[in-house]
Amino acid sequence: MELLLLIKLILLGVQLTNVDALTPNYYAMSCPFAEFIVRNTVSQALRDDPSLAGGLLRLHFHDCFVQGCDASVLIDSTGDNMAEKNSTANLSLRGYEVIDQAKQFLESQCPGVVSCADIVAMAARDAVYMAGGPYYDVAKGRKDGRRSKIQDTINLPPPSLNSTALIQMFGQHGFSVQDLVALAGAHTLGVARCANFKQRLSNFDANNDVDPTLDSNYARRLSRTCSAGDDAQVGFDFTSNRFDLNYFYALQGRMGLLASDQTLYSDPQTQMIVNGYAMNQARFFNDFQQAMVKMGSLDVKEGNEGEIRLNCRRVN
Repeated sequence: MELLLLIKLILLGVQLTNVDALTPNYYAMSCPFAEFIVRNTVSQALRDDPSLAGGLLRLHFHDCFVQGCDASVLIDSTGDNMAEKNSTANLSLRGYEVIDQAKQFLESQCPGVVSCADIVAMAARDAVYMAGGPYYDVAKGRKDGRRSKIQDTINLPPPSLNSTALIQMFGQHGFSVQDLVALAGAHTLGVARCANFKQRLSNFDANNDVDPTLDSNYARRLSRTCSAGDDAQVGFDFTSNRFDLNYFYALQGRMGLLASDQTLYSDPQTQMIVNGYAMNQARFFNDFQQAMVKMGSLDVKEGNEGEIRLNCRRVN
């Protein structure tokens, strides 16, 4: 009888003393409404501010690419530690308050059970879906990390990288070229600060020319916007709150906002994938789902490697 019960629990993905693995049903017994609480919180936030979809997706990416998916990007700096969120690369991140609210609701229902890292992963998935993108299962069971150092953000790909460097950097994390382009498609949501692309507009080379891969009319529009300063923002495409194919259409029209976007259309091996996605939404959605599942498993902390933070902004 005990053996049958154990088998049932394993099939449900319930956390056991000696079972620490990512599974979609990780909270089936310990916090069965975890998914609903996160989804409801994200839904309300996006009703109030649809632009948060891109912010929540970027939070997940910027978390996972630095020390793995451990919610380290959420930790606040202290007097003796400058945390990841204060890095220049993370200054435009948004959605922290959505994660905080979901965590508060979860703590009231299931104290000390649901990790901040899992909340970030679920919130990103829900934001994508509510913005018109694909839905995919999020395996859960991540633990929260105890380290958040500004110097670790060197592992984030800078906006100036060319396709060769991007392929190499993503490859170090186990991503294929196809994964890279699919994940880049996340830029169908959100905005970038002028500080991240202004060098393309006037001082691209020694002659202060505009980046030749940038459409001239688009460059003039960007210059007018960026005359307001480095913190002025521009959408990655013209429907920055919708998860669609316009990002790939922008690359085809030489209107990729970042150099690291447009480079995907300058390289024949990535250009072929960009063109394929621009013609086939189902293919893009499918590849994006698979790449996101892979990304959500990067260097996850399990068991005693991490903790369940009671407050996502600080370690216990």
